[in-house]
Amino acid sequence: MELENQTTVSEFLLQGFSEWPEHQNLIFGLFLSMYLVTVLGNLLIILAIVTDSHLHTPMYFFLSNLSLVDIFFSSTTVPKMLANIQAQSKAIPFAGCLAQMYAFHLFGTMDSFLLAVMAIDRFVAIVYPLRYSVLMSPRVCGLLVGGTWVITNLQSLVHTCLMVQLTFCLSSEIPHFFCDLIPLLKASCSDTRTNELVIFAFGIVMGISPLSCILFSYLCIFQAIFRIPSAQGKWKAFSTCGSHLTVVSLFYSTIFAVYLQPTSPTSFQKDKAAALMCGVIIPMLNPFIYSLRNKDMKAGLRKFIGKAASSWPGEE
Repeated sequence: MELENQTTVSEFLLQGFSEWPEHQNLIFGLFLSMYLVTVLGNLLIILAIVTDSHLHTPMYFFLSNLSLVDIFFSSTTVPKMLANIQAQSKAIPFAGCLAQMYAFHLFGTMDSFLLAVMAIDRFVAIVYPLRYSVLMSPRVCGLLVGGTWVITNLQSLVHTCLMVQLTFCLSSEIPHFFCDLIPLLKASCSDTRTNELVIFAFGIVMGISPLSCILFSYLCIFQAIFRIPSAQGKWKAFSTCGSHLTVVSLFYSTIFAVYLQPTSPTSFQKDKAAALMCGVIIPMLNPFIYSLRNKDMKAGLRKFIGKAASSWPGEE
């Protein structure tokens, strides 16, 4: 009798933004525009870094990885959401739902770890400038990025393996625009205490570790900057980490603003807001932040666009 209300579901129904049925065309146009800007902006950053030898430094190596992750991060949720709006369908297959959950947490955590790695890079550049080339060698940079990929994939794999073992109820609707951990757990008819414990443990370790690394790095950076005698020297040192500090502030202020509020019946709306900010809006803003505040990046972009324009068919 207990099994009558349970099933191995073949699909979930994503409610998305169905609370605004009269604005679906507007939502589709808005998110399509944002997604195209995200992909194009981050792709330009990557191509400019790859093609300009002056940008072949650890800082821009990490930035190109962040841009790549941001493209994947936004692509995890937005295309499926747009397809569902266009097809007027809410369905997502069970396997697709798990893949989306895996990818979202992989690239979301990668974002925070890459921001921590970039903070370490700025820390070494400002505090130990004479040893920078040794401490941030290509091998070290590769290990830092490779290590973050391994750690974040491990986290997503554990969450996915635990989710596969759950049983889900009939009419499993997800009050979100993509498959996320907590909404999926709420749709389950199984005992989810193990999953919740693992989410809490990973949340503590994977959340606090990069943030602690960033805070410690900037504490040392500010101490080193304050010891510089000239105001011009202080500004030059600080300007090298201005863009990164802006992105870090946006990323973590969003998380704190949403998740440090008390739980309420509208918590799922907060989850949507946080996911939109971290997975859609910030990846779209990152290229503008890094290009507008960085003269080397602006020069690299101008050089790449100039080369692309001169090689266009019909140009001499």
